[in-house]
Amino acid sequence: MTDAVVDTEQDAPAKKSKLPLIIGVVLALVGAGGGFFAVQSGLLPFGQSAAPEGVDATEVAPEGVDNGESAEDIANLAFIEMEPIVISLRKASGLKHLRFRSQLEVDLAHRAEVEKILPRIVDVLNSYLRALELEDLTDPMALPKLRAQMLRRINIAAGQGRVRDLLIMDFVLN
Repeated sequence: MTDAVVDTEQDAPAKKSKLPLIIGVVLALVGAGGGFFAVQSGLLPFGQSAAPEGVDATEVAPEGVDNGESAEDIANLAFIEMEPIVISLRKASGLKHLRFRSQLEVDLAHRAEVEKILPRIVDVLNSYLRALELEDLTDPMALPKLRAQMLRRINIAAGQGRVRDLLIMDFVLN
């Protein structure tokens, strides 16, 4: 006779415990729920902007007015219209033209100074726009990026703090 005894316990693969997986899923759900509660209740400043004290959160600022600007700030604003700039852009299939028209938002105190150096500002914008490639303009987020770059260059040319904003009126590529 044979003494061959089959050990069924050793031949079968050991089952892994699912306890760590269950604990991980439960902890993830608790963490997600706690994070959601913290954001919704205002414990974390993400997703909501807190209204200043004494101001109803349902109050809406007039169109085009930032909540941080007072009526006095708005009364001291001036807009300087710039002449349209037309730029030729080269592409393999031919020439394309960019028509750019904008206005500068300045404080009334700086209006005369900025108007005096307007040719320099136009030159800076013209040089920047001519350096662009057509591919730079096809990105959906191109306009905000270009606007920020142009405003930075304008502030360098005009002096920091003189020009508050660059308002793009026309940005047509044809």
